[in-house]
Amino acid sequence: MIEPGRLTDRHEGSLVVFLIGMRINHFLRPRQWLPVARSMGPMIAELEDNPESGFIGAETLLAGMRTVLLVQYWRDFARLEAYAQDRDRNHWPAWSAFNKAVGDNGSVGIFHETYCVPAGGFETISVNMPPFGLARFSGRQPATGSRVAARDRMSAMSEG
Repeated sequence: MIEPGRLTDRHEGSLVVFLIGMRINHFLRPRQWLPVARSMGPMIAELEDNPESGFIGAETLLAGMRTVLLVQYWRDFARLEAYAQDRDRNHWPAWSAFNKAVGDNGSVGIFHETYCVPAGGFETISVNMPPFGLARFSGRQPATGSRVAARDRMSAMSEG
């Protein structure tokens, strides 16, 4: 549902933004890339079912015809790392299966980037949008202040 107006998120404190994705390098090798593509859904469901995991939520985006990107929000890096290394959770067997089946044969690529963002080091603004990004998971509230104020807040963070 589209909510009119200028809105921001309700998240308080620091957070981790984790970008993870895959790129199909050879469309004619679905045995290589399809298991990779199918592995993320069960991981996200597992995380959503466990609030103690530190997982806040994820948005899925397409970047061209070959690349799928998930933008994930986490409460802290320690819990993101704990999930990735937990042999009893879905990530570990999916990672092991990728290394065994694909390795470095070039048929599919995977990537991730991790950003630890201090409290006050991020800003979200949406106008006339359905819930999206961090605000989708933390809730939304009216955004107040001018664009100059936002620029000043973000400049202060980058200088500190």
